[in-house]
Amino acid sequence: MNYIEMKIKFITIIFLFFTLTNSSYGAGSSGDSEQVKTSYEKGAYIIKKAKRSEKKGKTKKAIKQYEKALKYLIKSNEKKPNQPDTLNYLGFALRKLGKFEEAEKFYMQGLSIEPNHNGINEYLGELYVQTNRIELAKERLEILKNCNCEEYSELKELIESN
Repeated sequence: MNYIEMKIKFITIIFLFFTLTNSSYGAGSSGDSEQVKTSYEKGAYIIKKAKRSEKKGKTKKAIKQYEKALKYLIKSNEKKPNQPDTLNYLGFALRKLGKFEEAEKFYMQGLSIEPNHNGINEYLGELYVQTNRIELAKERLEILKNCNCEEYSELKELIESN
């Protein structure tokens, strides 16, 4: 393949990429360019907002946000069951609401599908610390030790501070 043929293919690929990605934005009924979000995306977004509220010390607001996120995540899990990321956030929201047994069930379900899921291993480890099961938390940390990720360092710090 010569230089001109390669350049034509490259331009064609770029053109197709932009054509296909931009066409998905024009489907809004109100004329805006916002895509319709899935229940999972809404739930995940609200979880992130709740985390920020919690960091600012706005506990009551965070609790309401976790409850709202939980509704979207349950809906997402009904539509598409057994998605590890959804199960992770279901467990997370429930844990933040103090429902440790329910949270643990979702974490364990997620790990049965994806045993090395960084988020689930970190958050399950945090649950174990919260429920005074440090040895189990250390097992989660051991699974994360080679990931070179923030989940490892965050869980390690939590375990060491308890």
